[in-house]
Amino acid sequence: MDFIEGEILCIDKPLHWTSFRLVRVVRAKLCQKLKIKKLKVGHAGTLDPLATGVMILCTGKKTKEIERLQAQSKEYIAEIRLGATTPSFDLETEIDAEYPIEHITREKVEECLKTFIGKIEQIPPLFSAVKVEGKRAYEFARKNEEIELKPKILVINDIELLFYNLPSITIRVVCSKGTYIRALARDIGKSLQSGAYLLALKRTRVGDISLNDCLKVEELDGFFDRNIVTKENE
Repeated sequence: MDFIEGEILCIDKPLHWTSFRLVRVVRAKLCQKLKIKKLKVGHAGTLDPLATGVMILCTGKKTKEIERLQAQSKEYIAEIRLGATTPSFDLETEIDAEYPIEHITREKVEECLKTFIGKIEQIPPLFSAVKVEGKRAYEFARKNEEIELKPKILVINDIELLFYNLPSITIRVVCSKGTYIRALARDIGKSLQSGAYLLALKRTRVGDISLNDCLKVEELDGFFDRNIVTKENE
């Protein structure tokens, strides 16, 4: 494989890693093994630190394909806690309010999920990388500064209930680029006349690439050693 010319890597992003950290680690490993100082490496779609799963990284000239790869549909498995909210809509921040869940049934959840299929409007989370006045939204949120985020049009291709065990549910979502599953959890909670936030999130597919196609971070060194061709080992 020619990583300098350009390759596409599929990696299972670990929990608590930022997308940038994964790019940085891959670039450092490749530069070390290729004995070079610089290498262009980018990713095709951010994952939050508290999310795991499919991340596509491109090197060299393959970084030109990032926009095409980002545009593909994505599949997620999300565990959602009903009956409470957090400012970040996930575990990054503490619970700020609690709501009743006694009225929620499996049937109501399934009916609620159906209403999200198709083209929807979604307001991004305040704790997100959306740019407002040249800054990231999370920069305002962490300073408790109020800003207004505009809704975005996106598409939910499919959504289904996998597990129901109040106060938590687990759903599978297939959606378009730009969908915030944390915001979807928030909206599901509101639709159920309660609250909700994300407990766990795994991206299981991007386009035709699934978790089964992905390398673990601990497998990278061996993979690079087997696939890097240098003049010394040709």
